[in-house]
Amino acid sequence: MPRHSLAQMDAEAKAEAGAEGRTGSRVVRADQRDYFVERNGMRYAGSHLIIDLWDARHLDDVGLVEVALRRAVRAAGASLLHLHLHEFTPNGGVSGVAVLAESHISIHTWPERGYAAIDVFMCGATEPHKVVPILKHAFEAGRIAICEQMRGVL
Repeated sequence: MPRHSLAQMDAEAKAEAGAEGRTGSRVVRADQRDYFVERNGMRYAGSHLIIDLWDARHLDDVGLVEVALRRAVRAAGASLLHLHLHEFTPNGGVSGVAVLAESHISIHTWPERGYAAIDVFMCGATEPHKVVPILKHAFEAGRIAICEQMRGVL
């Protein structure tokens, strides 16, 4: 494969942009799908929900954590690529990630504290807020705190 200098690659990118159009600072071909989100007059990469569950139960049940994450992925309309969970001993906490075509859901639990830290980052046509009632119900959370970040705001 031939090596190109940065100047050559920049020239090729500019030529491509002129022929195919440009969105923001990124070249987008006419046949290429853009997974940025457009809502309420804003354009951004995706929604990142930081969810804290308190007074929660079943946080040491790796099977229940798996079922809850799979249900959350479906509820949000996302596409699961891979699910990896790790069960800690002797405390019984669970850490894991559901890798999605649209990004990820991660979870880290502290059953001895009744606490779970969950990140939900999704782009495209997904509905990340739909994971909240699924997770609250699955873990019987007494309290929940949610912080939302819009990542990659243009």
